[in-house]
Amino acid sequence: MEVRSTNIHFPKSMIHVVAILTAKPGKGPELLEAIAKVVPQVHAEKGCIEYQPVTDAENAGASQDKVGPDSLVVIEKWDTLDDLKAHSASAHMAAFGKSVADIMVGKTVHVLD
Repeated sequence: MEVRSTNIHFPKSMIHVVAILTAKPGKGPELLEAIAKVVPQVHAEKGCIEYQPVTDAENAGASQDKVGPDSLVVIEKWDTLDDLKAHSASAHMAAFGKSVADIMVGKTVHVLD
């Protein structure tokens, strides 16, 4: 069987971010409450298309790899990389970071285009 190469090009229309935040054991709900307070400010930022903290879906089945009760995932979409950089440097995100510093144990951020 012959396999042909195709030249598929996907348009780079926005920046996607998947951020996984992990709190100390038992502190997941506190982390979710803290990030919920900053969401309206993030939504008002230039270039923010989507910024949504999410947690494990219940009863998703065997194909699900759970992040766990003390982690959350932030799904983000930005118009440009510069918009994302401005978001990362914003005063409200710095304040958020300080407010959760004592309960956070890990953060992994994937920036994709």
